[in-house]
Amino acid sequence: MLISLSQWLMQIDPAQFGFLRVFQYLTFRAVMAAMTALLFGLVLGPWVIRRLTALKIGQPIREYAIAGHMVKQGTPTMGGALILLAIALSTLLWFDWSNRFVWIVMIVTFGFGAIGWVDDWRKVVDKNPEGMRSREKYFWQSVIGLIAAFYLAFSVAETSNARVAELFVDWVTSGFQTPLPNRADLIVPFFKTVSYPLGVAGFIILTYIVIVGTSNAVNLTDGLDGLAIMPVVMVGSALGIFAYVTGNAVFANYLLLPHIPGAGELLIFCAAMAGAGLAFLWFNAHPAQVFMGDVGALALGGALGTIAVIVRQEIVLAVMGGIFVVEALSVMAQVAWFKWTKWRTGTGQRILLMAPLHHHYEKVGWKETQVVIRFWIITMLLCLVGLASLKLR
Repeated sequence: MLISLSQWLMQIDPAQFGFLRVFQYLTFRAVMAAMTALLFGLVLGPWVIRRLTALKIGQPIREYAIAGHMVKQGTPTMGGALILLAIALSTLLWFDWSNRFVWIVMIVTFGFGAIGWVDDWRKVVDKNPEGMRSREKYFWQSVIGLIAAFYLAFSVAETSNARVAELFVDWVTSGFQTPLPNRADLIVPFFKTVSYPLGVAGFIILTYIVIVGTSNAVNLTDGLDGLAIMPVVMVGSALGIFAYVTGNAVFANYLLLPHIPGAGELLIFCAAMAGAGLAFLWFNAHPAQVFMGDVGALALGGALGTIAVIVRQEIVLAVMGGIFVVEALSVMAQVAWFKWTKWRTGTGQRILLMAPLHHHYEKVGWKETQVVIRFWIITMLLCLVGLASLKLR
């Protein structure tokens, strides 16, 4: 919004309003987006916590939870609404409203946030710790994920919505055989020329898996104070760098990355997400004053997955978000092994003391803060590995 306002004022009087040219610089707007989201979060945080407390929207704790977590009973949840509010206000202020990529990321983010809101509401109002049924949640995630995947299959491959429509028509009239341009290929990091053409169907399937999978992985990680939000900030910031490079024709050509016109504007969203995340961490640090809830975890995970797809870094996302991947795999392995052993022997057995993985380490004897900070350190190292793929190829 502010970029359009600055352009309008410069057209009226270029001499008087010439200083507003600074709003044309993407890096300036990214810094301001981060600071704006941080400020919004810090200012609105106490009010949001008071409102959630007054509405008795407290976190229910499962009966089989770790004993030390029972003291968290009643702590306000659904604090992810604060993150989404700060992201929305900051992004709308600082990004170019004509950019189609930021809009689709916003749609996915707030669509998944709505699913999480319903899930959290059922937990706190109906006093049901399990919340929304898994099938119902997965259905609505799939609807949003498939819509986004279908649009991005053509949007990433072209430079404007008009060209996207043309490519879609060509694909339909060719009997669904028209291949996508090279920029839509799956990129293998650390190799100069290794990429795999996906085709429309392959692109949609991969995008769906990345968006829905990342959303649920972040949600599974959100089990300790500050555990999920800081990795989201770090991974989101790293993806913002990829977005900036991919959206710049010179940098993309030099680093042998596909040039995706318009992708650079995603840096604004990533910066806003980082600022909002840090503001939330101020209140979510141990002992937490508020929890993110599904409304925040599902939304932020969906945002990370969508951004990774747009900048063609799905594999790098899995590397940088290794904590999310391992947390999700730990749950899948635990459930699969329990069902398998119960079917074979009649008695279910477990691989871990408790899933997800962070609870296993608590059972081993690690303190909550130890688990959180060590997972942060691992994520920081993984993000550096992911960023190294920009040059090491």
